[in-house]
Amino acid sequence: MTKRNGTRPHLPLGLAQRGYSGVIQHLDAAEAGSSLSAVELESRLIELGFVEGAKVEVLHEGIVGRDPIAVRVENVTVAVRRREAMAIIVG
Repeated sequence: MTKRNGTRPHLPLGLAQRGYSGVIQHLDAAEAGSSLSAVELESRLIELGFVEGAKVEVLHEGIVGRDPIAVRVENVTVAVRRREAMAIIVG
């Protein structure tokens, strides 16, 4: 976790627990560990609404391994794998 300018610590959304809410700071697809290329993963996340400044909330976690997670992005609910959510940096 990093802290910038005395604000809330930044962390990957993939580490967030159910009930967490925050704002997307940026995407870092190169460090996500996804089977997709960084460019393809970032493109897919943007298409789903994971853009800088969007409000996010973790609504639900899967039963097995807490994966996938259901996330509300602004007014839309989507499911993402935790390893892909690692590319979404929130604070």
